[in-house]
Amino acid sequence: MDSLVLLLGFLLLTLFSQRFSLPVVVALDLKNSTRYNKQVSTLRLERIEKRLNKINKPPVMTIQSPDGDIIDCVHKRKQPALDHPLLKNHKIQKVAPERPKVMKTMKPSSESENDTVKAKTGGIAWGHQMWHTNGTRCPRGTVPIRRTTVSDVLRAKSLFDYGKKSQRRTNVNVNRQADAPDVASGNGHEHAIAYTGSSNEVYGAKATINVWTPAIEQMNEFSLSQIWVLSGSFDGTDLNSIEAGWQVSPELYGDSRPRLFTYWTTDSYQATGCYNLLCSGFVQTNSRIAIGASISPVSSYASEQFDVTILIWKVHTQFILLNSKSAHDPKLGNWWMGYGENNLVGYWPAELFTHLADRATMVEWGGEVVNTRSTGEHTSTQMGSGHFAEDGFGKASYFRNLEIVDSDNSLSSVREVSTLAENTNCYNIKSSYNNDWGTYFYYGGPGRNPKCQ
Repeated sequence: MDSLVLLLGFLLLTLFSQRFSLPVVVALDLKNSTRYNKQVSTLRLERIEKRLNKINKPPVMTIQSPDGDIIDCVHKRKQPALDHPLLKNHKIQKVAPERPKVMKTMKPSSESENDTVKAKTGGIAWGHQMWHTNGTRCPRGTVPIRRTTVSDVLRAKSLFDYGKKSQRRTNVNVNRQADAPDVASGNGHEHAIAYTGSSNEVYGAKATINVWTPAIEQMNEFSLSQIWVLSGSFDGTDLNSIEAGWQVSPELYGDSRPRLFTYWTTDSYQATGCYNLLCSGFVQTNSRIAIGASISPVSSYASEQFDVTILIWKVHTQFILLNSKSAHDPKLGNWWMGYGENNLVGYWPAELFTHLADRATMVEWGGEVVNTRSTGEHTSTQMGSGHFAEDGFGKASYFRNLEIVDSDNSLSSVREVSTLAENTNCYNIKSSYNNDWGTYFYYGGPGRNPKCQ
């Protein structure tokens, strides 16, 4: 009788645990981050594992990075991008379109010939990332993908929110020009950006950005420096955005290192798109650059500066038709990303977009942080180097050689840019021009200080 009771008790306990998901304690010990324990139901773990099975494809080879990342070398035809319902019959583009031609646009310099701004940069060798340290590379025919872990997902607010930016919302209190981008937001995002006018037809953008390691106050805050290529409505739900740059995000990556990142959305950050390769969409073609991997070395205050060059572009349809024998040229429409001077990472297929299917109408360059005000005060999360724009070279962060791609597939220096920062006591921006750096700007700040509360 006693054995029967015990058996019935065991069966009931088993059924209860399966139905109601008894909590499992998961210990997360994150390098360069916060150590904590988190209770996770077995049901949630099952859902996370299902999501990870979609993101982490079976690797041909695996590389252990000294920063703790695991890089999986995945066959290019097995990468997450091709799971997208709009890309079921997509053929990976083997040959990139013609790169934009460089067109020099000169105007009187606002800096003296002896200005210290003149090219005193270290420059990061193309594609150098921490996982390259031991000399191992992914074989040809594969692409390197940073492996996503259960711990990565558990740091997010929810499974749905993992790998996504929050929606940009209007803040009517910001004073700005009528054609200014509606970047001001009520969800704690703050910016210091330069931008082109919204009436332009743009087919891409380029800039060189120096890389820093800004301090982050809260795990769910981030600091990034990027290019935005945009089209659609800022006050609606149809904004299309393609983004690339570097960011520090403890929540997304579990550490405080600057990392190469990409992002895309077609519905104002609501449901579509994601960071890096955390959903289907972006098609990677490069076997030596891992999106989401850490960048090294980085700039130091009053010392050597290291920067990266980002290019996002597409070739105008008419330009391809004039230079192609086929009206069905596969190069039509895709938005390509370059990293360094002559290296392609991959592309966002045209099928993903609505407004950006043809062209962009605005480009933004600059910094963004999240200010959660978790303590009731402004965050001390830094933007850029953590120093204001007026501190200048070697101290403040910069974007240099701002360029846009025209309809004839040529790169030209941006002649005029407008600037915007929601709270210049926290983060600011100052633009200028010289013959070496073209149009450039310094930007950033420390966040909380006596004038920023």
